[in-house]
Amino acid sequence: MTERAAHIQAWIDERAEQMADLVIRLVACETENPPGRGLAECAEVLREEMDRLGLSASRSLRSNRPARSRTRGSCAAPSVTGNKLVYFHGHFDVVPVQDRAQFTAQRRDGAIIGRGTADMKGGIVSMLYGAAAATELGLLGDGRIVIHLVCDEETGSAVGSGYLRDHDLIDPAALAMMTAEQSGEAIWNAAKGALSMRVDVHGRPIHVGQAFKGVNSFLHMLKVAAPLEAYAKRMSDRHTAYPVGEGEAPGTMVVIGGQSGGGSNFNVVPARTSFTIDGRFNPEENIDAELEHITTIINNAARDAGADVSIHVTQLAPAADTPLTDPIARLLGDCATAVTAAPARYELCAGCLDTRWYSQLGIPAFGYGAGRFDVSHGPDEYVEEAALHRVAAVYALFANELMR
Repeated sequence: MTERAAHIQAWIDERAEQMADLVIRLVACETENPPGRGLAECAEVLREEMDRLGLSASRSLRSNRPARSRTRGSCAAPSVTGNKLVYFHGHFDVVPVQDRAQFTAQRRDGAIIGRGTADMKGGIVSMLYGAAAATELGLLGDGRIVIHLVCDEETGSAVGSGYLRDHDLIDPAALAMMTAEQSGEAIWNAAKGALSMRVDVHGRPIHVGQAFKGVNSFLHMLKVAAPLEAYAKRMSDRHTAYPVGEGEAPGTMVVIGGQSGGGSNFNVVPARTSFTIDGRFNPEENIDAELEHITTIINNAARDAGADVSIHVTQLAPAADTPLTDPIARLLGDCATAVTAAPARYELCAGCLDTRWYSQLGIPAFGYGAGRFDVSHGPDEYVEEAALHRVAAVYALFANELMR
């Protein structure tokens, strides 16, 4: 395996400048989501690059709304139509920038800096070149790689990956799925579930001069939200048995009030005040039961305060898990070691991954990418170029080993 890894790595290294150029071009596509702009432009860049690499690409736009667009591509050795299948999956939407300059990538000291370099346009480049290497070097035998690229992962992925699953575009017989999310070259064999909610507290607006006749939704909100602080603390103390990355918390993380606000003016009793609840739940937790638990806490607090509330669930995503006892998980670790000459690291992803759409169908699914979780979404997001090359080689070698 080590000899094949070196052969693949040499192929990748010869194309280092092409890979860097593609990352820079993808960063320049302003695919902020929300609101979902620039997605069709980026999809076209990806389609053209896949065609140039000899990968058969197709693009699908589900509606006239850019946020609902997606691109799907597949690639295989030109003369092979085998049944063995592995999915490479990624997303090209990014979270909003802190500064518009983040859409102009900077190449410095062996790294590329800019929005999406880590999460996960750099990862897409690794996957595409890994697939191209496997194809051109004849590594797929009687198998094939199918690449899914979606553009709504940052807002829940229901109309991208969810659409693929709901319309039978994910084959449950696939041998494995890989996504080059920002794992820092650790293997994410599991990921947390996600639960997001918005709570609206309703009041009665009136001029400040007659405030005693109104109902202050803000004051009621304080009473409704207060008990959730203790809930968040309890969940953070419930630790997972899965290994976590250095500096990561072993408990379930819940944020109360990530977004909050309301009212129409400073001199009017606020008619409506809202706040959000967002959690990343360990795989051991029953996310449906926790939704019921949170709802009960809110309703009880609202009853005690005499408050009128409504609850809106905006995201409910189960955790994903491929046990380390699965031979595919160990095979991936062997491939990573062959390329990097370092022991494979297995970790629980602190966030929610699109692996869940595949693992729900019984497909072994993993996150493995060059970017780092701790810089993603931030103003100094970057990816190391050498890591992009290693990850591309791991993807090609993994596909080769699966098809043997």
